[in-house]
Amino acid sequence: MSKNRKVLITCAVTGAIHTPSMSPHLPVTPQEIADAAVEAAEAGAALVHVHARNPVTGQPDQSPEAFEPFLKVIKQRCDAVINITTGGAPTMGVEERLQPCAVYKPEVASLNMGSMNFGLYPMLNRFKDFKHPWELPYLEGSKDRIFKNTFQDIENILTTCAENGTRFEIECYDIGHLYTLAHFVDRGLVKPPFFVQSVFGILGGIGGHPEDVIMMKRTADRLFGDDYVWSVLGAGRNQLPIAAMAVSMGGNLRVGLEDSLWIGKGKLAESNAQQVRAARKIVEEMGLEIATPAEARQILKLKGADQVNF
Repeated sequence: MSKNRKVLITCAVTGAIHTPSMSPHLPVTPQEIADAAVEAAEAGAALVHVHARNPVTGQPDQSPEAFEPFLKVIKQRCDAVINITTGGAPTMGVEERLQPCAVYKPEVASLNMGSMNFGLYPMLNRFKDFKHPWELPYLEGSKDRIFKNTFQDIENILTTCAENGTRFEIECYDIGHLYTLAHFVDRGLVKPPFFVQSVFGILGGIGGHPEDVIMMKRTADRLFGDDYVWSVLGAGRNQLPIAAMAVSMGGNLRVGLEDSLWIGKGKLAESNAQQVRAARKIVEEMGLEIATPAEARQILKLKGADQVNF
């Protein structure tokens, strides 16, 4: 592991997994999402990953109109790379999920590399009272819901964004997703460097055991060699332990309230920036430095903030 390398911190500020009743600190309104992204950037996140929500109910909203109020604000207030989701929510089809990236042409978009069971229903063991009618059926319904990302869906996203110069945070929830990425690489639809985000601890995907992390890294090394940049996100209590492990292995990390509501055992994180600061402390105590947004753009070979459509 090079002592001179810079570690990329991504912050996913709201997502579509958690519901508003789970934490008073989850950003919901455009202003809250913008503030959270800027604060995360100021704390050290080189990239901010954004979803949109209905500002009244907090329900995931993938309409371009829902993203418009905060994209320009984030861009004006900080230099972080803005990464727009194409995952949306597991209840949405790919055409709906793709709309914001097709319209706004971001530097980076997330891209899920396979269909999967995405089990949110165990959260009902912890959370019992809900403010909004959509929350309970949304969580219960995940017991019989497939998060659909077929080969055709993935190809649709790749080809739609090809002319826009958008690169991808390629989210791999299991070992097979790495092989799916290799398939699209072989077809020439994904160009290096690949930004591979390994996801650990989601029910339906790979677990959060250290051996799972090692296997993901070893498989990606074998498939992609020097052509990829590796990052990890650990769901829930896995967030910081897996981040620390990955950094020690030469990787990068993602934190944020999309992936975990917590900052410690039984303690809700009060902000995305709090999680970024905790991750930054891990990086710096290992004798490493975090990457700036400019360095992230260089590492990932991004087109630049002046080339987006917002």
